[in-house]
Amino acid sequence: RGSDSLPGATEDMLYWRRNRGLMTLTGFMLAVCTPLAALAATQASVAPKTIPEVRSHAYYILDESASSVLAARNEHIAVPIASITKLMTALVVLEAGQPMDQVVTINADDVGGTAGNGSRLAAGHKLSRQDLLHLALMSSENRAAHALCRAYPGGLRACVQAMNQKAAALGMTSAHFVEPTGLSSGNVASPVDLAKLVLAAAGNHTISEYSTSVRHTVSVGRHLLEFRNTNLLVANPAWQVDVQKTGYIPEAGRCLVMQAVIDGRPVVMVLLNSFGKDTRIADAKRVRTWLESRSRVAAL
Repeated sequence: RGSDSLPGATEDMLYWRRNRGLMTLTGFMLAVCTPLAALAATQASVAPKTIPEVRSHAYYILDESASSVLAARNEHIAVPIASITKLMTALVVLEAGQPMDQVVTINADDVGGTAGNGSRLAAGHKLSRQDLLHLALMSSENRAAHALCRAYPGGLRACVQAMNQKAAALGMTSAHFVEPTGLSSGNVASPVDLAKLVLAAAGNHTISEYSTSVRHTVSVGRHLLEFRNTNLLVANPAWQVDVQKTGYIPEAGRCLVMQAVIDGRPVVMVLLNSFGKDTRIADAKRVRTWLESRSRVAAL
């Protein structure tokens, strides 16, 4: 006979003996599934959104190391790019191979070509080509950019033509330039094409160094003028920014492009038409937080 019919066995004992296999299996499943459910709940609570909460009208986020697009919105639409233009100006000026220590004088054409825009560089001020390039990239000095292009071999028209030729060589099919500062809304490009410009600029040591300087002082006559970077992130020790450029005109809104190292990988950010003075910087921080949360979840 089976053990269930042993003399003196209570009803409870008989029930346990008949069902102990099922109860053992149930306990095992609970032991295994409870931690898995807890892990799933933890992952759900920390899982990043499928796209970052970016408030710029158009953006494009590229993982350069994997050549993969991480997130984008309105990325193929050509729009005014404001002073992002100066990255292209810097590329063609450097490729022309003119002496960097050569002195260039700010003249009436540079003042007239940047009318309506404030500047501490007045007609008659003399600066080296190196200083002009530094100020154009770091503090977005419009007269500096205009003087650089005016002093280009063949003059302003040849410089702008070279900018468009360089855009074509980089595969920037939507890009078009009409002047070197970005003050004209006729300078346009899509976020996808601006990422190509950022990559080309990041590959140039001078542009990388000058665009990420925190400050630069120049001698003008008997005076020393200190200029500061228009992008506060370059002074933030939590960020490694390899190249950057800000921009603003009313038609373009506030813009920011940069290449930064996040979680050990180079990431290109293009943020266009941000509303509010601090939105573009806040958007860059939101993108970084989003990328880092993706990495944390992937590590679980």
